[in-house]
Amino acid sequence: MSALRILIADDHDVVRAGVRSLLEGQPECEICGEAADGRQAVTLAQELRPDVVVMDITMPELNGLEATRQILKAIPDAQVLILSMHESEELVREILDIGAHGYILKSDAGRELATAMHAFRKRETFFTSRVAQIALHAYMNKQQAGHARPPLGSALTPREREVLQLLAEGKSNKEVASLLNISVMTVETHRSHIMHKLGMHSIAELVHYAVRHKIITP
Repeated sequence: MSALRILIADDHDVVRAGVRSLLEGQPECEICGEAADGRQAVTLAQELRPDVVVMDITMPELNGLEATRQILKAIPDAQVLILSMHESEELVREILDIGAHGYILKSDAGRELATAMHAFRKRETFFTSRVAQIALHAYMNKQQAGHARPPLGSALTPREREVLQLLAEGKSNKEVASLLNISVMTVETHRSHIMHKLGMHSIAELVHYAVRHKIITP
């Protein structure tokens, strides 16, 4: 059986080097590329068609959740392993909703990364015990909530979430337009829709929202 071709996506050089070191020692793993932000991860995934993407959540320009959505839409057979320092119930719920195949806390990577790759070779999902407990709790809360009102921001479109992150990172409308290859007027329209949907009135409020929901780091 051929080795798993793996793309590593993390904005920290040290983390990428650490993940590469852990995986290169596994005969069933082959590192085919590295990405320093979510947008680069999507581009490389489309070019390289990896079997597995090891994805950080909080990255510049396009966070790991949005990058995962785009990668799985373009490459349905790819498997995405989320590697993060965050472990909130809301985050775990969103990771499950977007279809990620595994979730490992960075503090557990040294012990669990090779095991996760072994599971992926068998097309199985992999969640560490701590994350599995959070996921179970999230599922039970969701069941108990029934048809409760969806969380604030869940109505944003994928494009609006991209625009939200770029604006929260301090980019101007013109810079956002250039990065997304759309007009400034379209950016302004997205910005207006985002403000309306989130009930916000300033960029400062958007920044606070983005930090609170781990879209950007403070």
